[in-house]
Amino acid sequence: MLSNLNIKIPANNIEERSYIIKIIIEDFLGLSCNLILDAEETNYVICFDEKQIIFKDKFFNIYPKDFSYLDNKNLPSKVLFFKNLFLFDEDIPVIFGDDELRVENNKIICGIDIFASSFFMLTRWEEYVNLTRDEHNRFPGSESLAYKNNFLHRPVVNEYVEMLKNILLYFNNDLKLSTTNYQLFLTHDVDTLCMWKNWKQVFKVALGDIIKRKNINLSIERIAKYLLIIRKKINDPYDTFDWLMDKSEAIGIKSRFYFMSGGTSFYDNYYKVNAKNTLDLMQKIRKREHIIGFHPSYNAYNNFQQFKNEKDILEKTFKQKILEGREHYLRFEIPTTWQIWEDNGLEIDGTCGYADKEGFRCGTGDEFSVFNFLKREKLKLKERPLIIMEGTLKNYQNLDIKQSETIYHYYIDISKKYKMKISMLFHNSSFVSTSWKGWDRLYEQIINYSSNSIPYL
Repeated sequence: MLSNLNIKIPANNIEERSYIIKIIIEDFLGLSCNLILDAEETNYVICFDEKQIIFKDKFFNIYPKDFSYLDNKNLPSKVLFFKNLFLFDEDIPVIFGDDELRVENNKIICGIDIFASSFFMLTRWEEYVNLTRDEHNRFPGSESLAYKNNFLHRPVVNEYVEMLKNILLYFNNDLKLSTTNYQLFLTHDVDTLCMWKNWKQVFKVALGDIIKRKNINLSIERIAKYLLIIRKKINDPYDTFDWLMDKSEAIGIKSRFYFMSGGTSFYDNYYKVNAKNTLDLMQKIRKREHIIGFHPSYNAYNNFQQFKNEKDILEKTFKQKILEGREHYLRFEIPTTWQIWEDNGLEIDGTCGYADKEGFRCGTGDEFSVFNFLKREKLKLKERPLIIMEGTLKNYQNLDIKQSETIYHYYIDISKKYKMKISMLFHNSSFVSTSWKGWDRLYEQIINYSSNSIPYL
């Protein structure tokens, strides 16, 4: 058994070091630790059972003054990869550090600064100093260090944790570490409830079928289907909520539906949260014991008052406290958006995935407590990173069904390998139009694969 785990750290950037060490040691590995400030120390020195594990400090000592690391020029120019004795199947990305690894009698010295590298990924300070933005004022995945250096598809923080775990077990094979399990989160941003809002809209599209598409049969079919919808003989094409809940229940999990309740832009207000059809849907979701969350409007991601007003409306309408959700259009401003979620009492944000690229924006799929690097504070809020959005594959990358299936399988497999959570986003409206043909079958295949594929041991 482990008698004591003491970690000596240099006496600078103390809040930053304390945060990331405790995230890795306590939250990921389930161990307790004591941090010891040592003005003479220049590295991270983990001491236990008369053993030492030394991780070279390759970052914070270079910028000892508070906030001095927050500069675009301090982003790595190149990421190294090398085979590591304590990760057996592949090389490991080195964001900060080098390939030094020495094993001595009671000491291991590693040149990878796993703490600064993990801090880089989890806090997303990269996005604060790199001001590149897309048309929706989002930091693009294509601009990230991880994408440019071909490791966005890898949960690098979990890899660092796995390496540290194996080093600890090398010295003490009886060490009791926390165990985690693979878990799939199926989330659904409810941007709109129905395809057809009224007869005027139906006739406009039906007229286009005749004039533009030269297809009178399609026009007649469209009008006939709308007649069935208003007579409640069939569902509106976007009303896939029962089907989504059925599929989740079949594999023993709950779907998460994130609702909007306001907005001031062109991208908002496609339904009213207090309308009868919305209230009926929310009651149905509650009755089936699935989860309702918050989907702030397009401009609420950096506007505290707008965010608060919309959250209050949703909670008043739903008559229940809302604990989780995701920003509309994945709009996210670091660290402002996290602080707004924190200040409004939310427990879990699920925004941190890229719109244009699938992968591990935060270096992990696991939930973690976030850090506001401008306040230098660990928040109560946890981030549950978004790994894949269906629109990323189809709309941004124009991938077909088979290519998309391969990608989903890869991320399920890698999440099972590291016994990690994985959050996926599928909009309720993404299964019906001609352009989305086959995605309903793909959805079923994905969740069945998640449930039935052989987990890593």
